[in-house]
Amino acid sequence: MTAWVYITTNKRDGVLYVGVTSDLKGRIAKHKSKHYPNSFSAQYNLDKLVYFEKIDGITKAIAREKQVKAGRRVKKLKLINAMNPEWKRIGSVSYLSQHAERGGVVLDVC
Repeated sequence: MTAWVYITTNKRDGVLYVGVTSDLKGRIAKHKSKHYPNSFSAQYNLDKLVYFEKIDGITKAIAREKQVKAGRRVKKLKLINAMNPEWKRIGSVSYLSQHAERGGVVLDVC
């Protein structure tokens, strides 16, 4: 099963949220709609997908999520800047086609 570790934000150099999911498109849609209105991501409007990793297996993805979350902010910024130096909202077909080797999928909800 494919799983995803991702980082969302509200703006460049803003608050960061690290998550894991088996349905990246659906999870980002939930962030955007504030499906869980009392959640951290809803309270800080963290619906801008700026980084993702495709991982084979949910167990490995959960371990990677914990690793990324445990890291200092500077490490998270390095991950984002390496993949998405302009901090563009990931979801455009052109951006994802350029980064398909990193496991990109077309996210029409972004």
